[in-house]
Amino acid sequence: MFPSFEVVPAVDMQDGQVVQLVGGERGTARTYGDPIEAAERWVDAGARTIHIVDLDGAFDGERENADAVESIVDAVDVDVQLGGGIRTADDAIGLLEAGVDRVILGTAAVETPEIVGEIDASFPGSVIVSLDAKGGEVVVSGWTEGTGLDPAEAAVRYESEGAGAILFTDVDVEGQLEGIRRAPVEAVVDSVDIPVVASGGVSTLEDVRTLEDIGASAVVVGTALYEGRFTLEAAMRE
Repeated sequence: MFPSFEVVPAVDMQDGQVVQLVGGERGTARTYGDPIEAAERWVDAGARTIHIVDLDGAFDGERENADAVESIVDAVDVDVQLGGGIRTADDAIGLLEAGVDRVILGTAAVETPEIVGEIDASFPGSVIVSLDAKGGEVVVSGWTEGTGLDPAEAAVRYESEGAGAILFTDVDVEGQLEGIRRAPVEAVVDSVDIPVVASGGVSTLEDVRTLEDIGASAVVVGTALYEGRFTLEAAMRE
């Protein structure tokens, strides 16, 4: 997974459309069109992985964009990682059997940590545990509920449970195009040996370079790409 540093475009979906939220808050969405067209556009631009989040599933616990996910998996020939509304091992294994390459678990992993090992036993290395931090603690249920967990300490726990990677999202800067915060990402990167995928706040190519420099294995970029702050091709060259 991520043999070299990757810039991974995000296809976050809500009500069948690509959206980007500001600070993880409902009602702040900017809309960017059809998710299948977006995924194909990023692949044409050179993406090696597509990052999909079913925001309806993340907020409500039910995957509402399953048809769009299936269409993206069928349409692209790169890795697809999917999160949002995956609540059981059976859900995750079904998605992996259907062609999703990696599943992203947030709420389910916090509520039932052993689910990580259960999925990994059938599909080794396929589980990315999502640690979304707001105000310095891991939040779940679409970033609406605090857990009291420290992200770096939680990363260590999930590495021991069999996670193939950690997705760390700094929700406080998500979608704001004001730059990343180095320290929270660095703390998670330094705590584990498995890959850490960084997300949240990326607004410039310098942000991308910084995340690579501190040891992240990949960065998920959404708003900056959709708003044209830089191109995927430029980010990949960096």
